[in-house]
Amino acid sequence: MKLFLDTSVLLAAAGSATGASRAVFAYAGPQHWTLLTSRYCLAEAEKNLSKLPPAAAQVWSRTLRAGLTIVTDAVVINKPLALARGKDKPVLITALAEACDYLLTLDRADFAALLQTNVYGTSVCTPAAFLIRQRAAGVL
Repeated sequence: MKLFLDTSVLLAAAGSATGASRAVFAYAGPQHWTLLTSRYCLAEAEKNLSKLPPAAAQVWSRTLRAGLTIVTDAVVINKPLALARGKDKPVLITALAEACDYLLTLDRADFAALLQTNVYGTSVCTPAAFLIRQRAAGVL
């Protein structure tokens, strides 16, 4: 299963050892999930790591970063999208271009209209909602 992680999930995973975002990283190996992010999300996360406690940067560089597959940003798709914010469109478009099963985000403001929906085969949800679905399906 391919999971696309946006910047908010990357930062949350680095900043909290007990949250759902970090749990996605912890379960990825045993569940054979591929964790993808784009160069855009990666750069944004690394730029904002300094806003988190110092331990977050250590966890990021020692553990989390290595668990990611970095993909090239896609900026166009041949399908219409209903997403208001321009800066978030490349996130969704890249997840779609990579044929991800899920786009995980904590950005409830910009992705509000898409949360808990399926966009051209990619489910958009929070890490917690994703993990709840996996548990309900008997995967976890």
